[in-house]
Amino acid sequence: MTRPLPRRLVGRWRITAMSCWDREAVDLVAPGFIEFAADGTGQLGFVAVTGQLDCRASERDGCPGVEFTWEGVDEGDTIEGHLFFHLGDDSSFRAKPFTGADEREEL
Repeated sequence: MTRPLPRRLVGRWRITAMSCWDREAVDLVAPGFIEFAADGTGQLGFVAVTGQLDCRASERDGCPGVEFTWEGVDEGDTIEGHLFFHLGDDSSFRAKPFTGADEREEL
């Protein structure tokens, strides 16, 4: 049985920086994001990549976190991670919760 995801990480997060791509590239199709659902699923989208997540609660250095696999084409207000494309590129990322302004950028 898997542990539920940390409540403070559940939701949609805006990717604000990635080491492999600049902000313009990250937001190529739509504002870059990663989203974690309480049930351990989620999704992500950046550049021209979209994917579905299979998430697990984790802890690193005493802080709650999320580890995930995916498939598909600081004080709790930002999250950081690293994405690895199977047999391909990899990139770190930083994300913050979506705001009303981020939602309007999608239109």
